[in-house]
Amino acid sequence: MDLKGKHIGFGMTGSHCTYGAVLPQIERLVELGANVSPFVTYTVKHTNTRFGDGLDWVRKLEEVTGNKVVDSIVEAEPFGPKTPLDVMVIAPLTGNSLSKFANATTDSPVLMAAKATLRNESPVVLGISTNDGLGLSMANIAKLMVAKNVFFIPFGQDDPVKKKTSLVSRMEVIPETVEAALERKQLHPVLIEKFRD
Repeated sequence: MDLKGKHIGFGMTGSHCTYGAVLPQIERLVELGANVSPFVTYTVKHTNTRFGDGLDWVRKLEEVTGNKVVDSIVEAEPFGPKTPLDVMVIAPLTGNSLSKFANATTDSPVLMAAKATLRNESPVVLGISTNDGLGLSMANIAKLMVAKNVFFIPFGQDDPVKKKTSLVSRMEVIPETVEAALERKQLHPVLIEKFRD
């Protein structure tokens, strides 16, 4: 896998239960030689849950990437014209942020960086994590599935018995999905079995 020297934006939104699966993949990207710039939403930084303290997650992101977390729209804006990204990853991507991205709403640094990346005609990789993926959010998934330069980390139902509409990406294939996206290819299969961990 050749990601050496690639500038990867990595955005995280508020699916708190998924951070533990995502962080090791960010470490892998760094180990593969990528320069990773982390972006977070307000929710990621300021929410404390049973999965951890928001500020602790920010600290971990900065330790792993060696870069300061971008946590404002003002700080994210230069990643379009001045400091372009080779690829922007959003994982986990909540149904809320998915809806906003699909409908061109830019209200967080993560979405600003994604929009700037698309404007530069570079790929955006999405790792969904939403309880509503087979519900109202499916329309937004479908809209983005056919969008130019948008690619999905393979996803499936994480608990089809207790959470019938919930979809989660297989975060362990983030590096492989990024590599394919840089070649303007979608990693297949996109729809996978994703059982509860």
